[in-house]
Amino acid sequence: MKCAIITGGSRGIGRAICIKLAEEKNYHILINYTSNETAAKETLAKVEELGFYR
Repeated sequence: MKCAIITGGSRGIGRAICIKLAEEKNYHILINYTSNETAAKETLAKVEELGFYR
């Protein structure tokens, strides 16, 4: 299993990377954000839908 730390993972390209890695199901994903907690939680919810669990 690989580990990925995605900076800016709540929106844009960072969010897309989080979702892509979750689809591959071979990563521990750490979602980093600085100002938009709501968007980060939305990204986490999408990643969890794809089978990633905290």
